[in-house]
Amino acid sequence: MVIPRRPDRIIPTMRYKLISVDGTNVYELRDGARLIVGRAPSSDIPIIDPTISRRHAELESAETGFTIRDLGSSNGTFVNGARVQTGTATLGDLVAFGKVAFRLQRIAADVAPPEPVSAPTPLIPTIVRQRSVRDSNATMTPPVPAAPVSPTPEALSAADKSRQKLATLLEVSKGLGKAVDIDTLLDKIVRYAYQILEVDRVAILLLDGNELVPKISRDKRGLDSERAIPQSIARTALNDRVAILSDNAGEDTRFGGQSILIQQIRSAICCPLVGSEDNPLGVLYLDNADSGHRFGEEDFEFCIAFAGIAAVAIENGQFAQRIQRELVTRNNFERFFTPQLAKQIAESQVSLRLGGDKRKVAVLFSDIRGFTALSETMRPEETASLLSEYFTQMVDCVFRHEGTLDKFIGDAVMAQWGAPIGGPDDADKALAAAIEMMHALDKLNASWRAAGRPEVQIGIGLNYGEAFAGNIGSNRRLEYTIIGDTVNTAKRVCSAAEGGELLITEEFREALHSSPTLTQCPPMDLKNKSQPVTVYRVAIT
Repeated sequence: MVIPRRPDRIIPTMRYKLISVDGTNVYELRDGARLIVGRAPSSDIPIIDPTISRRHAELESAETGFTIRDLGSSNGTFVNGARVQTGTATLGDLVAFGKVAFRLQRIAADVAPPEPVSAPTPLIPTIVRQRSVRDSNATMTPPVPAAPVSPTPEALSAADKSRQKLATLLEVSKGLGKAVDIDTLLDKIVRYAYQILEVDRVAILLLDGNELVPKISRDKRGLDSERAIPQSIARTALNDRVAILSDNAGEDTRFGGQSILIQQIRSAICCPLVGSEDNPLGVLYLDNADSGHRFGEEDFEFCIAFAGIAAVAIENGQFAQRIQRELVTRNNFERFFTPQLAKQIAESQVSLRLGGDKRKVAVLFSDIRGFTALSETMRPEETASLLSEYFTQMVDCVFRHEGTLDKFIGDAVMAQWGAPIGGPDDADKALAAAIEMMHALDKLNASWRAAGRPEVQIGIGLNYGEAFAGNIGSNRRLEYTIIGDTVNTAKRVCSAAEGGELLITEEFREALHSSPTLTQCPPMDLKNKSQPVTVYRVAIT
């Protein structure tokens, strides 16, 4: 029999709550009900902790508190430090499930007794809203009334909020367009999100290859959050190009990730960041752990529009960053490569990778004969001036024949053809550059002689073969170079050349498409070579 409630009858009642010792988690205990404590999200009191069993304990209201029954948990149930199978907790007692401890406290209030109900209605887990970002209508559009009406205060407030958020979107668009780099841009996006929405955490994950990498994650205090972003939600949003609003993410059957359960995420919005031509960039993720602050439909619609603006800004920022990187790379590499080759290297991002690969290369070494003795008779500034003029002429010869200046070694020049981009006529270009270097030096010597300055002679050695080519060094300083036996042999052949002599190896001769007039020299014994090396002298015409 159900006794009708008298409207004027107020009954003093006592309600209880479990509050964690650190004060972060509070669970109200329903009077007159048996409540299950456990790790399972479907528990009446879900406590996500490794020491909690899925069905850990049962609570039932008693006259002075609650009766606690352990349900065969692995790590036990405790009242004031004593392990119990069945016990009673009263006000102020310390109750622990596994290693998670709570205080039992009372909430006093004069409230009307509730109407009798057959059973408590459970919270149904669901995706409240899912919206494809490809929808043409996926923008915030103010509602249009069917006919003019006098707005109520509530309607006026809602309209004001709508106008405020639309104005905010405009400011966001302007503000994000002023960001100078990606890190600054992401920081702005997060700060705007906290200004607009009531949210516990905002995070942005960007694609790096096929992996979603967290770039920024902040809590509402402005501190970096160490909590993992649920990959199950992020991947669903990005792969399906859908924005997701989940009202109870921990119970949502679409998401099976353990991080959602462990973090006790109650409400979440995840919007894909999609650039032009449906180009996936990453996701914008927001969540709340407090069940009292669930995201609504208006929040969801706003986040979709906000994510669209953010995606455009991020794509533009990445594009500007890539252009800047390529310009810097080209400027750096044009000191060593021809402008055309530097452009190809910058666009292919060869300069950004450590390591390298093996390539067939033609290697040139030229060296001034007797330069050490010569420099001792000259003032330092005269030596520097002579070397600068000499190197300028030699490098121009290399570049005119599409070679790569590898490095200067004292008064020696090292150049190569074939890395990072080579061709079938690399050996022919290297030989043409070497012959032109000899002619250029003759002209340079003539001008020096007329000015009363000393003349110099050079020897040149050329070799062809396989070498390791790539960036050698650290992330702080890289040097693109080639190394290996082919390089060492070219250097030693150069050392054996007399002033005005151009020597090539047998391997280099075989790589030529058109052979110049050659004179075979006696086999040379070179350092670290088990067999004498066949060398040819090139007739310079």
